[in-house]
Amino acid sequence: MRPSPRLAVVGIPGNRRVTLFQEAARAGGLADVRAVPWLDVLRGRARFLPGEWVRIESPGEDPLVDRELRGMDDAARVEGTARWYERFVRAARSVAELTGDAGATLLDDPDELAVLFDKRRCHGVLREAGVPVPDSPTSGDSAPRVRGWDDVRALESPGLRRMFVKLAHGSSASGVLAVETAGGGRVQATTSVERDDQGRLFNSLRVRRYATEREVAALVDALAPDGLHIERWVPKASQRGRSADLRVVVVAGRATHAVVRTSRSPMTNLHLGGARGDLAAARAATEAAGGSWTGMLELGERAAACFPGSLRVGVDVLPTTGWRRFAVGEVNAFGDLLPGLTGLPGSGAEGQDTYAAQIAAIHRAADPGRRRNVHRATA
Repeated sequence: MRPSPRLAVVGIPGNRRVTLFQEAARAGGLADVRAVPWLDVLRGRARFLPGEWVRIESPGEDPLVDRELRGMDDAARVEGTARWYERFVRAARSVAELTGDAGATLLDDPDELAVLFDKRRCHGVLREAGVPVPDSPTSGDSAPRVRGWDDVRALESPGLRRMFVKLAHGSSASGVLAVETAGGGRVQATTSVERDDQGRLFNSLRVRRYATEREVAALVDALAPDGLHIERWVPKASQRGRSADLRVVVVAGRATHAVVRTSRSPMTNLHLGGARGDLAAARAATEAAGGSWTGMLELGERAAACFPGSLRVGVDVLPTTGWRRFAVGEVNAFGDLLPGLTGLPGSGAEGQDTYAAQIAAIHRAADPGRRRNVHRATA
């Protein structure tokens, strides 16, 4: 008889991510997933059980956890991501030590999480693997570090007059600026960052534009101490007059889910006014342009293959103008929160959401008749 693995998830008990994973496990015939609070991990109280399969989930959406990681009392503040990164990686590695001591199986490699949450390192890993990515002067461990707006200006070139300036350790478009420079010293930036009269930076749900170099320079100078990544702004394809990209979820090495994200701003994040687009129309546009839809999905899998110790990742795929070619913008460790989205035809995840697909992969890995590699259980 196939064994039924016991699961635990390090996360925020009761939040949407943990709840959806627990529901998928119950629907998949598993016992309730034990939730291990991030706060217990950070305060040294977490314990794991022999034989458990342990998933690391996002530590977001909890003010106490955010305060422990970033040292900020206001969750809307942008600053503190370097401190967040250092403490998060240390905590993830402590989970690896605890699960190893307990004889449990960890589903997320903490060293890979350290790369995934550093955009400079992640971009460098993808580039070295031959995955097409936007040009970047800050890619990789040996790239120059950006200390402020003067450094951004020094890196500017004819091919880098439209660029994304991103927090190295940011997520959900926090601290992202879409910067455009032109002759005569004209500079503008589109961003969700709001700056108050004391110079503090806050995340906003409203995308705004700063239209002077002085304003843009002040934002970049305030963000720079946490580390910045710069990459060329790739002109993206459009759908119904809106800029479009794709989130491809890869589970156990296979592209199982995809969604089109569209927006009137350069940031397509759904919480910033982005909307789900028409996946069938995107496929039709790709094939009409002579591109390969299968190749796009395989590109997501190639990007995910750079992180073989991660059960699932969300790959941001950028279709260039005309839908013929694609590049990878980012790879997200926790990029699977797409409620209600079912699997792609032929993916093996038809009728399953992203969490159910992961439960199925864990089942396959736990089957003694198959090769025991949870991260590539479909192999």
